[in-house]
Amino acid sequence: MLYPQQNEVRNLFDLSGIWDFQIDPHGAGEAAGWSGGLPDAQPIAVPGSWNEQYGDLRDYLGLAWYARSFCIPAAWQGSRVRLRVGSAVYRAEVWINGHKVGDHDGGHLPFEFDITDHLRWDHENHLAISVENELKPTRVPPGNVGGGAFALMGSYPAASYDFFPYAGIHRPVYLYSVPQQHIEDVTVTTEIDGSTGQVRVVVAQSGSGGSCHLHLKDDASSLETAVEFDGSRAEAILDVANARLWSPADPHLYQLTVSLIDDGLHVDRYRLDIGIRTVAVKGDHILLNGEPIFLKGFGRHEDFAVSGRGLNLPLMVKDYGLLKWIGANSYRTSHYPYSEEEMRMADREGILIIDESPAVGLFFESSDDDIATRLDLCKTQMRELIRRDKNHPSVIMWSVANEPFPPDMMRRFASHEPLPVDPKTTRFFEELIRLTRDLDPSRLVTLVGIHGTPNDWHALTDVVCINRYYGWYSQGGQLDQGLALLTRELDALHSALGKPVMICEFGADTIPGAHAEPAELWSEEYQVLMLEGYLDAADARPFMAGMHIWNFADFKTGQGNRRVGGYNYKGVFTRDRRPKMAAHMLKKRWNA
Repeated sequence: MLYPQQNEVRNLFDLSGIWDFQIDPHGAGEAAGWSGGLPDAQPIAVPGSWNEQYGDLRDYLGLAWYARSFCIPAAWQGSRVRLRVGSAVYRAEVWINGHKVGDHDGGHLPFEFDITDHLRWDHENHLAISVENELKPTRVPPGNVGGGAFALMGSYPAASYDFFPYAGIHRPVYLYSVPQQHIEDVTVTTEIDGSTGQVRVVVAQSGSGGSCHLHLKDDASSLETAVEFDGSRAEAILDVANARLWSPADPHLYQLTVSLIDDGLHVDRYRLDIGIRTVAVKGDHILLNGEPIFLKGFGRHEDFAVSGRGLNLPLMVKDYGLLKWIGANSYRTSHYPYSEEEMRMADREGILIIDESPAVGLFFESSDDDIATRLDLCKTQMRELIRRDKNHPSVIMWSVANEPFPPDMMRRFASHEPLPVDPKTTRFFEELIRLTRDLDPSRLVTLVGIHGTPNDWHALTDVVCINRYYGWYSQGGQLDQGLALLTRELDALHSALGKPVMICEFGADTIPGAHAEPAELWSEEYQVLMLEGYLDAADARPFMAGMHIWNFADFKTGQGNRRVGGYNYKGVFTRDRRPKMAAHMLKKRWNA
């Protein structure tokens, strides 16, 4: 799942732009031949969420069709041509010239199909993609879940998570070509031995035989080596003397060029920017390059007016500038994988990433078959996520789930003591975390727990990650009481589990410009006091490994009686990126 690139061997064509679009609420389009053309199309921007582009489609999550035509340059003949969709939420089916070439379940991760045999080289080709985002209990993330904790959420649309269920093609759609014999995958892992950086490179090709040439360089060094393929696989280790290590303080990237050679000819080439760094846990600390690091930053969302969850490059540049301005060094991709462009920017700017799967709102109050279905989906999503993001030095931790609900969640909400849990739920996460570690033993693994998450689940992880809202959802307006409960629980968690602890969400909804003296709920003053209280509690505890505030910026949610105007106002920036009082407090504190 290499990110497409243009070079002297490969070709790239971005299909983003204005497409034809038509909703299909009755599912009649396939039988009516819409794969060959839409009968009553309207324009739509790709990437982008249809819920923001058309007011009458704000809450529509059913089936819709996208279509456009394209021509293939004659120079691409003889190559394999692939169609790659960066993200389509939730289920997508793809047709080329009326032929169905494939489908994909699950949003936020790319999928692609070889379309060579369905192309017309002498005139236009027609591409159609159908997308639907129906909320179903058996999907990941689930929706339309009745009973239990979800009955209290009262959100419309009926998602099981507190952000808007945007639908559509959210990331670029690419055509790209590769040679018949080509580089299929590259995996890079790094170690440090004294001042030497060890770069292990594994290359997979589409065929067999031949050799692989590796060239690793930066402004100060250049290393080259050649290795023969063993079937379709080649592996080598490059030792970089006096390696310049990647970190937030110095996000140094080396350029790795991989060349596929057959009969003395360079038949394919791929370039990858890599960072030499290690990540581990030792005692109460997360170690980056062998040194303790404290993660300070945010939960975030891919969310903005008009573009919805669609890739918005100017907004991305703005956000990374604000992360630097405020003094953050990290964020979590809450609660789904962010765009590949975000990951590449994090590599470049030195922002550490907790990379989270779409498994938000998992629940166990259903049949064993439904639970098994969700587990299979979670495994598939982790495979796709790791395959996509495994080479990014910015990614230091995988999060396999956010706020999974045990079967007796309501009883746990009311308790301040740990309670036993059904062992079958623990086995669910044992399997998922074991798979994640098998796929990538070089990074940390966690799940992010809500109040009442069993310690049995946290015990499976490398870092205990929790979301807490004492002083907001409970003890509202009573910060002293809320902070007393928080500190008691933090000490108990560390005593029970003996691992680094991180709060991945804490915060208060804050209406921009609302002020109160003394501070009260919804005011900017209350947000400042609550964030300062939590940060002070962490500073007083050496086992705390990080604090991520909820949220970086205000974002769109479903309608509900806890969500004024359909927004979550916990951002320290407004949705249009104006700083609240809390942002100025954090800038002073984190840059001290």
